[in-house]
Amino acid sequence: MPSPEFRHRLFDAGFRAIAASGADRWLRRVAQGRGLILTFHHVDPAPVRAYAPNGILSITPDFLDEVLVTLAAEGFDVIGLDSVPERLVRPGGDRPFAVLTFDDGYRDNARHAVPILSRHRVPWTLFVASDFAEGRGRLWWIELERAIGRLDRVRVVRDEAPPLDLPAATAGEKMAAFAVIYQYLRAGSEERLLATISDLCGEAGIGIGRVAEELCLSWGELRGLAADPALSIGAHTIGHPMLAKHGEARVRHEIGEGRARVEREIGRAVRHLSYPVGDPTSAGGREFDIAREAGFDTAVTTRPGHLFPGHAVHLHALPRVSVNGLHQSKAALCALLSGVPFLAWNRGRRLDVA
Repeated sequence: MPSPEFRHRLFDAGFRAIAASGADRWLRRVAQGRGLILTFHHVDPAPVRAYAPNGILSITPDFLDEVLVTLAAEGFDVIGLDSVPERLVRPGGDRPFAVLTFDDGYRDNARHAVPILSRHRVPWTLFVASDFAEGRGRLWWIELERAIGRLDRVRVVRDEAPPLDLPAATAGEKMAAFAVIYQYLRAGSEERLLATISDLCGEAGIGIGRVAEELCLSWGELRGLAADPALSIGAHTIGHPMLAKHGEARVRHEIGEGRARVEREIGRAVRHLSYPVGDPTSAGGREFDIAREAGFDTAVTTRPGHLFPGHAVHLHALPRVSVNGLHQSKAALCALLSGVPFLAWNRGRRLDVA
């Protein structure tokens, strides 16, 4: 299987090829949907470190500004999630639209993204996991990064298989170890994932469950942000579990109570849901049905793609386009907005609701 570094080099080469050939222009008419929903996580001006396995989740404020400038230049209307159902069923001929969504509720969104969003006067949605806003919960992907960052060797015991025993003395070794362990843990139960990362944190001398208080917005901070009518706060469950790995009762509780906590704390109705992780191993047909039954207007995944009129009857399985921290370039951005990287997906499978 290709390494993450190799895959990202391929993506970068593809974006540059699309830009050089002009395919983002001449294929746009067949590749682009009615609109798209963009996914962001961190917005942080800090320079990229050699060991940063979660770097895909972070963009700079300057690049966020470039995204908004480019959307305007490319003729996109930036709209809120509330407007998506109506825009999908309008007769053709409208300008394409873009929706801005930020997952997890990071404090750097308020510090670095809000001034840019306010200057451009655009609506946006912040998806909040209620445990994170309460300063608890497990941002396990960051715990794993920090544990490996402190260790010179990483050993993980596996059932019925030799243990993983990986060098982690250099930045390159740490990146490789993170990729292997992340893939192994994601393939199994969430209980095993959390327990294994707890063990690694203990070995590295890192307290578990403390990252949320450090990095995520508190309820008080969220209430201050919620006073801005440009912001829609959505639900991201209670504790950010990969829902498809759990029983139905847990899923219903995470979705329903996660929403109720946000509504109680901010005093506003919550109409939109983001499935944690959001790929096919984390959210599928059962979760889409539960979100619809719970009365959400829309629910978003991390399945890649643009939005087409057919999504109007699948509003609880909407795809998004990730703005990746490893591809902060005009070529990558214009390619994503054109729909060309998703051409086979968009034209051949337009809806992914399985």
